[in-house]
Amino acid sequence: MLDNLRRQCDGPRDGALLRYSLGSALLDAGDAAGAVAAFERALEFDPTYSAAWKLLGKARLAAGTPASAAEAWRRGIAAAGARGDKQAEKEMTVFLRRLEQSSAPDAAAQS
Repeated sequence: MLDNLRRQCDGPRDGALLRYSLGSALLDAGDAAGAVAAFERALEFDPTYSAAWKLLGKARLAAGTPASAAEAWRRGIAAAGARGDKQAEKEMTVFLRRLEQSSAPDAAAQS
């Protein structure tokens, strides 16, 4: 499946959905860095693609960059709100809140 998706990139079917599908498959395969690149490319095609923002945050978190994951979810919440995608907005708000709560003790310990 990954090879098929990769072959379609930069062709006539390339677009946000293809790059989202590639990113999702890469994330499922454990390639967080590859998934990040694919989701970022999907968002170049469509910056309002709230599902891509959601999984970009998950991929960045899996890649070990929680601050950039939080930024993706913040931007995704704004995109979802603008599109009226209440479910994605709610999910990303929960992900962001959990991330902020999990990092709060670290911040308090460093103070």
